[in-house]
Amino acid sequence: MTVEIYRDAWGIPHLRADSALELARAQGRVTAVDRAWQLEVERHRFQGTSAGFLGAEALGWDRFARQARLDDTARRCFAALERRDPETAAWVISYVEGVNEGLVEGGRRAGEFAETGLVPGRWEPWAPLGVWLGTHILFAGFPAKLWREEVVRQLGAEAVELFAIDGPGTSGSNGWLVSGARTVTGHAVIGGDPHRFIEDPGVYQQIQLACPEFDVVGLAVPGVPGIAHFAHTGHVAWAITNAMADYQDLYRERLRRVGPAGSADVEALGPDGEWRPAPRHVESVEVAGGPAVEVEVIETERGPVITGGTGAEESISLRYPPRVTEDLGFSALLPLLRARQVADVDRAFDLWAEPVNVVQAADTEGGLLHRVAGRVPVRSADNRTRIVDAWEPGREWRGWHDEMPHAGAGEIAVMANQRGPATPFGVEFAAPHRAARIAQLLGSRAKWAAGDMAAVHMDTHLASSGALLDHLAALREGLSPPALALRDQLLRWDRHMDAGSVGAAAFAAVRSAVVRRLAAHPALAVLADPPPYPEIFLPWLALTPRVAFALESLLRAEELYGIDRAAVVRAAVEEVAATWTPRTWGETHRLAPWRAVAETSYDEPGLSGDHDCVLCTSTVPGLTDLSVRGPAARYVWDLADRDQSLWVVPFGADGVPGAAHHRDQLPLWLRGDLAPVTTDWNTLTKENHAD
Repeated sequence: MTVEIYRDAWGIPHLRADSALELARAQGRVTAVDRAWQLEVERHRFQGTSAGFLGAEALGWDRFARQARLDDTARRCFAALERRDPETAAWVISYVEGVNEGLVEGGRRAGEFAETGLVPGRWEPWAPLGVWLGTHILFAGFPAKLWREEVVRQLGAEAVELFAIDGPGTSGSNGWLVSGARTVTGHAVIGGDPHRFIEDPGVYQQIQLACPEFDVVGLAVPGVPGIAHFAHTGHVAWAITNAMADYQDLYRERLRRVGPAGSADVEALGPDGEWRPAPRHVESVEVAGGPAVEVEVIETERGPVITGGTGAEESISLRYPPRVTEDLGFSALLPLLRARQVADVDRAFDLWAEPVNVVQAADTEGGLLHRVAGRVPVRSADNRTRIVDAWEPGREWRGWHDEMPHAGAGEIAVMANQRGPATPFGVEFAAPHRAARIAQLLGSRAKWAAGDMAAVHMDTHLASSGALLDHLAALREGLSPPALALRDQLLRWDRHMDAGSVGAAAFAAVRSAVVRRLAAHPALAVLADPPPYPEIFLPWLALTPRVAFALESLLRAEELYGIDRAAVVRAAVEEVAATWTPRTWGETHRLAPWRAVAETSYDEPGLSGDHDCVLCTSTVPGLTDLSVRGPAARYVWDLADRDQSLWVVPFGADGVPGAAHHRDQLPLWLRGDLAPVTTDWNTLTKENHAD
């Protein structure tokens, strides 16, 4: 069996083999060689063993991974996959075999192993499923239910809507489909960019996979075979965004110890009034530089207990679909690679499970697709919004929503996490600004080409600034001369968050001051000290970020608990004016990627954009101008000619610091340029030839 590995000018791997199994093995091997450190970090994360080499900072995640039973769920899902779909299970095994072959070489390339003392381990067949689950377990934002519970307790149920906006812990995306009626070629173009926490190495791997059955180029998830989210087969292309659906539930549990004194047996109260066994055991988490920590693991009929436990004042369990169904949707992956029409993509996404996404697809025959994909349980409305009592009847899951909504694509279709086809399944959606701006931009010209799409990717107009600017416009009297000058400057500002803009920096400074003052107001400060939930949930519970992301809603609300918002804005303008030294937005709005260890430090660049811009480089106003979340990739799929497609990632194809292709795409990413997608084997450089 022959496997060939090629590289393009950006070091992107292009693989071809005589079969899908051999191709999966090659994909696993090349990923391990390029990204051994990243793969091993992700494996240890879903196993809950990352603190053993990353130290106490990783303990919170490891505790959650153990209590949520991520590794056990991955094992169960793989065992079920072997029973239900042996072809896909064998394909996953082949990928894992390739990873194990490549880890030794990859480990020698990555200095982080020596720095931490970690030795590359061995991947088991379920590891790709564990990586997928660990990557997406927080995707639906179930910790927001902890926040809503506290909002209701402190402010009342009516306050929930004020904060019902995607928050700092949420992943999103932009995506758009332009039909052939609106392109210069007469064939569709799909474009977009997934918004995730920016990591180094990046969360997406550019790759081409070719064998006699298929030839696909796209953005793979390192550690997972195939190309799930964004791909072009030459005949059909697809892309996804987060549907913002709610499909995970939190249950308040009543637990009791049973048996003789000292017994570890636990029971949980069910909705029928009966106490039933809740299996319990204790696991030990190793912590580099410190003592091991014991973690109590309990699972009720609802799901694993993720906070509290025996003897705790409050215990909460998590119910999530793959723990119930033993299915992570991996049976969709091979059919996606084999797809030639949107109907094939549609059928493949019928098998999709987690996370719940909005999908857009187009084919070379003119077919278009715009739908929701994933598994959402049928249950009461309260389950979707709050923590519900496990012992209360009517909170059980009652099957699944079998028919996922399909929306008409039309000449232009936009998906940007706004309310849309997934509205019946969600609670917190993105504000409509990104979607509306993309639609406005796409509607501004009669015909589009693939190469024109950077103008959409890089747009920096901040429509959400209007709420604060309206308040500023109303401040006509009583401001000090410096504050009046600052007000007038902001009212002249073009509302674009460009890196070189002084107006954008001034707006951000005033916005942050308003956020801090609102969060400190006694009416909202009651939310500043949430219950002592595990630290991993704090991004959803911290008051200042919640105020920051809901600022537009808070400023436009008819009444806000007696808060004099005009006075707050006035004081914020005076505060900033008193100390303001003109600077540009890019001086403080800088890229801040996450690295498991900071072996090499970089002077990260200043950025354009902001959370509600199409160029979504998120900050947390009131806390920091640094951007930890943004476009984790950009892509343009051209259905007229795949080699006219374009893509870019924030750093590069190689996960090894100092390697030639570690950060070579960063200048493109910053400028909004995209690299050409190259699929002509005659233009690629052959790396090796192995039988």
